[in-house]
Amino acid sequence: MRCAYFDCFCGAAGDMILAALVDAGLDPQVLHDAIARLGLPGVTLQTERVRRGGLAATHVSVNVGPESGHHHRRLPDILKLIAQAGLAAKVSSQATRVFERLAAAEAGVHGIPVEQVHFHEVGAADAIVDIVGACAGIAALDLATIVCSPIPTGSGTVRCEHGVLPVPAPATAELLRGVPLAACDEPGELTTPTAAAILTTLASSYGPLPPMRIDRVGYGAGTREGRTRPNLLRLLVGELAAPPSGEENRVTVLETQVDDATGQNLAYAVAQLLDAGALDAFLVPIFMKKGRPGQLLTVLARSEQVAALEDILFRETTTFGVRRHECQRRTLVREHATVATPFGPIRVKVGRRGGQAVQAWPEFEDCAAAATKSSVPLRTVQDAALRAWAEQHDPRQSGSH
Repeated sequence: MRCAYFDCFCGAAGDMILAALVDAGLDPQVLHDAIARLGLPGVTLQTERVRRGGLAATHVSVNVGPESGHHHRRLPDILKLIAQAGLAAKVSSQATRVFERLAAAEAGVHGIPVEQVHFHEVGAADAIVDIVGACAGIAALDLATIVCSPIPTGSGTVRCEHGVLPVPAPATAELLRGVPLAACDEPGELTTPTAAAILTTLASSYGPLPPMRIDRVGYGAGTREGRTRPNLLRLLVGELAAPPSGEENRVTVLETQVDDATGQNLAYAVAQLLDAGALDAFLVPIFMKKGRPGQLLTVLARSEQVAALEDILFRETTTFGVRRHECQRRTLVREHATVATPFGPIRVKVGRRGGQAVQAWPEFEDCAAAATKSSVPLRTVQDAALRAWAEQHDPRQSGSH
């Protein structure tokens, strides 16, 4: 599977993402074609080789003539522009998602409905080209998985439509909620709202370089010269190295212990966490200081879920603090198969390791509904589903769960 790793060691901007893609082998004509389809008059693209901090890189300039100017556009205007451009379906869908995410961030910052958001800097023609071009470039390079390093935001202030604001700019900060950030000694605004929207919408995970066989490395240069490090965005492209078996990924573990909450309240909190998308949430009885009985509440979360799940922990439990740490996990490759039983069709969850099925267990909801309907014990339906799956898919796995 083709993978792209965005190494944001000095932040990222929309033009730097385009430049990194080109430097990693993207034909610039892909970007020119995307611009032509958008129908923005007076907008052109220029690529050039430059040096930043002694390293050779590509710089991409989006030139906007007076015909387009820096119009203030609302989200429906931009989505209509993208929809009518005749782009590939995947490119159009991803670009739409990026702008919808950007609009939601702006709406949250200004406290207004999404439909009323006026895109200023991010709605200008150059930013539209950055977002659509990035989606078109990723599609053209057939990058199925996007992984991003922790993102540095910079320091100091930035001048924007609403005056001088602290870094990260409000919309950037909103877009980076739940995303791991990185410290960086380079002053200034290192990550722009446009880049934050692109990366946080398209990236499937954040962290160190994943196991992969690198075949291309691209450097996208920003406009300014860095003071303490080269103003570059590095892109590494290659094939994900398949783990020995199963799937490997990183998760964030949140945990807290409480000794002054009822079991009902904690059960409700666990349900809220799972409904909000936690990978798992569970309680373990423990003894705390002075022999007080308590509960250890543990949550497994994707990095982008951390902030929302922490909010639930503080809101729905009596805790005064939540610990967190990242860990690597390996899971079986999961799939579902539907089998026919005397009690009706039942879905079976199958786990594979190294391509071989090692676990199989019927879905509880299907079995419970079938048992109730047929007035038979739950275990009878479960056993029937396992026998059916073993006969149809892998006789060696009969009875495994």
